[in-house]
Amino acid sequence: MKLPHIPHPKMKVCMLGDAQHVEEAEKMGLDYMDVEALKKMNKNKKLVKKLAEKYHAFLASETIIKQIPRLHGPGLNKAGKFPTLVTHQESLESKVNETKATVKFQLKKVLCMGVVVGNLSMEEKQIQQNIQMSVNFLVSLLKKNWQNVSDPLVFIASMP
Repeated sequence: MKLPHIPHPKMKVCMLGDAQHVEEAEKMGLDYMDVEALKKMNKNKKLVKKLAEKYHAFLASETIIKQIPRLHGPGLNKAGKFPTLVTHQESLESKVNETKATVKFQLKKVLCMGVVVGNLSMEEKQIQQNIQMSVNFLVSLLKKNWQNVSDPLVFIASMP
């Protein structure tokens, strides 16, 4: 779900791209890997796991996204970080910002769930909007809506 304000401004994103996207990523100061770098990993589980731990999210060119399962194996998918598709028609910068503003809710058989919806540099109004959108979206996913929610808790961790 895309939030109106970016909760992760320092989120590390890596571009897995073709020549054009690699060039764009380089101009933006974004980390990137080209096809050759991806081929060097060649399903090496340790390298893929290290890569998945190093970045919060991945973006991939449409020409490369089909090759990723073959080059990396299931490593990125297992980590829940399969790349988001980027086409040449859309701006790479807007896609990076969209990725940073996106939060994922993984509904499993757990009683509680934690999701980052803000940071200390945001204004109170922005955090409030993000919390409201997140809670409303989460409630819409639940079978019995608000009947399944007992105590919504907003936790503030002021870690640097």
